[in-house]
Amino acid sequence: MFRPGDIVISTPAKCGTTWLQMICALEIFKSTTFDRPLDQLSPWLDVLLRPLAEVLADLEAQTHRRFIKTHTPLDGLPFDDRVTYLCASRDPRDVAVSLDNHAGNTDRAVSLALRKETMGAAVLDELLAAAPPLPSGTARERFWSWVDPAAPGKAVSDLEIMLHHLDTFWQVRGRPNIVLLRYEDLLDDLEGQMRYLAARLGIAIAETAWPDLVQAATFSAMKGRARELAPEASHDGFYHDHSEFFHSGSTGQWRQVLSEEELPRYAARIAECAPADLAAWIHRPALPATGDLRGRGA
Repeated sequence: MFRPGDIVISTPAKCGTTWLQMICALEIFKSTTFDRPLDQLSPWLDVLLRPLAEVLADLEAQTHRRFIKTHTPLDGLPFDDRVTYLCASRDPRDVAVSLDNHAGNTDRAVSLALRKETMGAAVLDELLAAAPPLPSGTARERFWSWVDPAAPGKAVSDLEIMLHHLDTFWQVRGRPNIVLLRYEDLLDDLEGQMRYLAARLGIAIAETAWPDLVQAATFSAMKGRARELAPEASHDGFYHDHSEFFHSGSTGQWRQVLSEEELPRYAARIAECAPADLAAWIHRPALPATGDLRGRGA
C-alpha cells in the first residue's frame, strides 16, 4: 500500500533511472553516504530477481520517505494523488546504444538463474518461450532491431515500448504529482534540475549542502561507487564489470552506429510510435519538418 509522500520513479530502461534514484536518496537523506546499497533503499518491484514477498517486506519496514523504482509505464501502475511519480526521457537513439552496452555487460546465465530461483522453472520457461530472439549481428543491426523490431512490443525494451511509456506520462503531465525530466537536461544543468526536483518533492535543503549533494550525483562520482549504486550489484557475477553499468553518461552515442543517411528512416519510425509534440520534446529542439533529427542529441 502507498503512503502519503511516496515517490515512484517510473522510467523506460536506460533513461536515467538509477540517476533519479540517487538524486532522491541524496535529497531525502541530505547526505552523500547511505547505510545500504541504493537498490535496497529504493527497491525495484518488477525486476523478478528476488522473491516479491521479501522485497515488499523490506519496503514495508522502511521508515524514511520511500522512493520506489519501476520500468512499468503509468497505465500499469496504481495512481494515487498522495504519491509523486517521476519519469525521465532520453534520446531514443542513445537509449538503443546504452541498452546494447548493458546487455553486453550483463551475465545472462546469472540473471536467468536468479529469475529461475525466484519464479520457478515453469514460469521462466513460459516467459522465455514467448520472448523474441535476442538481438544479434552488428551494432548497427542490433540498433535497428530495437528501433524497428519484427515483433514490436514483445521484448523487454524497444522503441515502441519506450515511447508508449513516455506517452503515458506526457498525456497527464499537467497533474501536480507528475514530474517529467530529460536526461539531457540533467547533463546540462544537474544542480538546476536537482533543485527543481527538490522543490517539486517539497524537500528543503540548506544552501551549504548543495555542492556536496550535486557532486555526489555527477556521472563520474556515481561510476566510482558502482558497487553500491548499480542495481543488482550485490549478486556475484551479475555484471562483467560493475563500473560499466555507468558506461558513458553522454549524448550522441548513436553516431557511433547510425549514419546521417539513415536519419529519415528513424524519423519515420518515431512518427509511427509517438505524437508529434512528445517527439519534439524528447528530441528538443523540436524536430524539423524535413525529418532531420540532428538537433540536441548530437
